[in-house]
Order: sequence, then C-alpha cells, then structure tokens
Amino acid sequence: MRVAAEVRGPIKEPYLVVHKENALGMLLRPGYMELGPRRSALRRTTFNGGEMGLCTPHSEQWIGTADMEHVVVNISDGALAAACDGAGGSVELHPQWKMTDARLSSLLAAVNSERVAGFPSGRLFLDSVEQALAAALINGYAVRHRPVRTYRGGLSPVRLRKVKEFVHAKMEDELRLGELAQSVGLSIAHFSEMFRKSTGETPHQFVLRLRVERAKEMLRSAESRVLDVAIACGFKTQQHFARVFRQLCGSTPTEYRREFPGHVLPRASETYSHEHNQQV
Repeated sequence: MRVAAEVRGPIKEPYLVVHKENALGMLLRPGYMELGPRRSALRRTTFNGGEMGLCTPHSEQWIGTADMEHVVVNISDGALAAACDGAGGSVELHPQWKMTDARLSSLLAAVNSERVAGFPSGRLFLDSVEQALAAALINGYAVRHRPVRTYRGGLSPVRLRKVKEFVHAKMEDELRLGELAQSVGLSIAHFSEMFRKSTGETPHQFVLRLRVERAKEMLRSAESRVLDVAIACGFKTQQHFARVFRQLCGSTPTEYRREFPGHVLPRASETYSHEHNQQV
C-alpha cells in the first residue's frame, strides 16, 4: 500500500486526472476542490475534515481550483481479491467523490498518524491496514465481483494478459475471433465461453473498450485528426467510431477533445462528420 500526503493549492489551468488504481483519500482539514466530468462542467465541492473520496481504475475527473490537504492510500488488486473470497478473483468498486464512513476514516486516520511518525511500525502494519480497508470497501462499495479462477474453465490471468497484449499489438487491424482464440491456443467455441466467464464481457465488447481507451489517449493530444484516431484504433469509419465513443463515454470524440487546452479545431470535413454523428 502506498501512502502519500498531498496539498492541492492554486491551480493555473484545469487538468484531467485518469486514475489507474483504486485510491482512497481523506481530507485532513476543511477545504474545497472544483471537480467535473468535463473541463466545461466544473463545480466547486466543499469538504469537511474527515470526508473522503474513492477513485477507481479508468475513472476520470477534471480538477480546477482547489485548497485542500489530504492523505491518499492506494489499495492493490491483490488486497481486494484476498478480502473478497481468497480465491484469486477481482472486484470492481464504484467511485465516490464525496463520502463519509466511520470505519474507513478511522483506518485512514491510523495510517496518517503512522505517516506523521515516520512509519515506525513497519510494512506489516500497513499491510494489515490495507487488508482492513479492502474488506470495508468490498462490503460497502463493491459494484460486482468478476472472478477469474473460481469459474471452472475460465481464462487464467496469464491468458487474459496475452489477449490484451495481442489486441494492443493489432489495434489498427480488423481483428477476428479466431485470431484472439489462437493467441492463447484455444478453439473459438472454448475461447468465447471461457472469456465471458472470466471477464463478464464478450470478446467484441472487450476489444471495443480497449480501442476507446487508446482513442482517448490519442485525443488528449492535438496532433491527429479525429478520423486518423479512428483508423489508428481499428474503426472502419469515423461515424462508427463516434457512435461507439458516445455509447461508452457519453460524448463524441470531438466534444471530448475540446475539453483539453490547445486542441485543434476540426477541419471542414471533420465538422461535417461530427454534425452527422450527432444524428446517428
């Protein structure tokens, strides 16, 4: 478990945070922060000392001006899996931007006291607190369990990683189900059944999600046209790309890009496509 104390002071420009881990933060004093799903939709949220926020992998938020001090801990997937059922499964948590929970706040207060003292109790203390935090988060904030090893015939974590690596390597290509199955040495029928049991998604849903994640990374840069991003991420048409992007993200690629400073205005052809996409 990583522990950090962070002070957020004056911020010149709003910025986007894309969370990669489960992180729990607690305010050490009253403060405020501007938060929002888009740069153009920031709202000031005030916090009392002891209030918390839970960030989860792939969750995004724009941050504007702020005046706050908080302690942040990262909860590993291993701790969550062990607290879930000890069977090697994974658990999905629901992000919370403002929450109160007596058990969680007491655990974070203990971690902060340990931090201030210079961590005299050692690694075992932090590991024990992390496990207690994981158990409390699963009991109160779990969305669903997505076991891997508990299902007979499910894909192993190694095979799932190979599939993900294969998709990233072939992102621009038209992927076929047979290729995905072959990447882990399985028949199409066996692969499809095992994949769904392991991830809760079809292979098609999984690939679309990875493509949109890659597209979001590219759109945060002003170097490529939306059409170029669509092609680089394996979409045959800009219209299909826009439709899938809106379904998964709640906005079109052009709207998403406009949230970032220095974005390039779409060319005439892109403007037409964007307007057409709004009607699709």
